Amino acid sequence: MLRALHPIIMEIQLPPYISRDLILERLPIIFPEGTANRNYVTRTMAASTIFTMLYIGAVDGNSIYAGPKHVYRMTEEQAVLQSNAERLTYGREALKKGTQVEGTRWYADNTREPIRDETLREGLQQVGAVLVLQSVATTSSRPRYALQREFSELFDPGLTGEALTDAITNWQEQNLTANARLRISLARRTSGSGDNHVLVRFPNGEARRLSTGASSDISKAVIEVFASSFLENPAVLWLSTSDAKVPYLDESLANDIGLRIQPDRDLPDIILADVRHGNTILIFVEVVATDGAITQRRKDAIYALTDAAGFMREHIAFLTAYHDRQKAGFKKTIIDLAWGSFVWFVSEPDKIVHFREGDAMTLTDMMR
Repeated sequence: MLRALHPIIMEIQLPPYISRDLILERLPIIFPEGTANRNYVTRTMAASTIFTMLYIGAVDGNSIYAGPKHVYRMTEEQAVLQSNAERLTYGREALKKGTQVEGTRWYADNTREPIRDETLREGLQQVGAVLVLQSVATTSSRPRYALQREFSELFDPGLTGEALTDAITNWQEQNLTANARLRISLARRTSGSGDNHVLVRFPNGEARRLSTGASSDISKAVIEVFASSFLENPAVLWLSTSDAKVPYLDESLANDIGLRIQPDRDLPDIILADVRHGNTILIFVEVVATDGAITQRRKDAIYALTDAAGFMREHIAFLTAYHDRQKAGFKKTIIDLAWGSFVWFVSEPDKIVHFREGDAMTLTDMMR
């Protein structure tokens, strides 16, 4: 049984009581698709952590701090007790060795690491939702975490409707980095319009309509964003989608550069060309929503095509394009990506990953 608190401590103003279920409903709105480590800040463990911090008043400015022990010692029965005295008593007593909180525990003691390392350090701290008391060593058992006050106010149960939406938008604008907001903005984009098609504009001014879907969204970004960002004089030679009865082919340009393109199962979704004064660079792009990355087998098959056309291999590039590196498609296919190929993410359009191969180099050399 938890003991009652001293009357002076009971005067602390706690945040309004809110259920864990309601917190869990709000988290995906506060942290939409595109948020870094989104799973860590939207799952039930994150809701449990935020609930517990609100419950004991661990909010910046209150001089009350939470630790993982507060979270994993919380019980179903304790969580429904709503008086200030009951909440503050739990915050104080849960830290004491041998304390037995009545009821069914939310988590076992061995969840300390995922609460601390994933939910707090890699999740809520990274997005500015949780502050850390720096005077407490990381190896200390003392509580050291508090919710940022503005973030905690997003969980006022009286804040609903348009007022809640405005408060969340304002918090995102004030606290998420420019790069984080860009990723979220790109992830929010929906395909096409009322006619269920995505309009893709090519560098030469042509346009093509693709059926709505994740692959079409990525294809559109590759042609409209990647090509203009990473190529000097981009052109689209080939575009094929799963629903296209007739793939797009710029036969005139293909003939000019000596590339014979024939529909084949080893052709990727997109072939781009960087048409320069001198040597043309060909970029073979595979779009991955769920599967189908540039593997070594695909790379070798494409080399057979370009070798026959007389292209030097140093003028051939391979790219696998994904929506976001947190998506299942990337996690599923990364193990099969071919060495020497590139990876690009729609949600991080100014960056590119190179799976470098070749002679060994020191890390210092690679950083130059």
